[in-house]
Amino acid sequence: QVQLVESGGGLVQAGGSLRLSCVASGSIFSINAVGWYRQAPGKQRELVAGVTSGGNTYYGDSLKGRFTISRDNAKNTVYLQMNSLKPEDTAVYYCHLGGPEADYWGQGTSVTVSS
Repeated sequence: QVQLVESGGGLVQAGGSLRLSCVASGSIFSINAVGWYRQAPGKQRELVAGVTSGGNTYYGDSLKGRFTISRDNAKNTVYLQMNSLKPEDTAVYYCHLGGPEADYWGQGTSVTVSS
């Protein structure tokens, strides 16, 4: 089993920055894609960003440029640097590890951006 533990969420003013972290247990981190999703109140969960096992990154619509995803396989950790935050970025952010034989979610970390 794989456990994903997110951290780094909190309350920030509009225009501020946060860095989310997600640490994975187990030994399959490096061979799978990892990413971040978010779910705002009353909305569907959406992709924020992901990074493949080979290091290729991809982003949800309109988020590239403000958000940057990175991974450190030596630490089994994926990061999400969020800059220029807006109130509409308020959501619970979830870490996901996925691949042909993997589909794991973290419990989420809450991000609130005040105007």
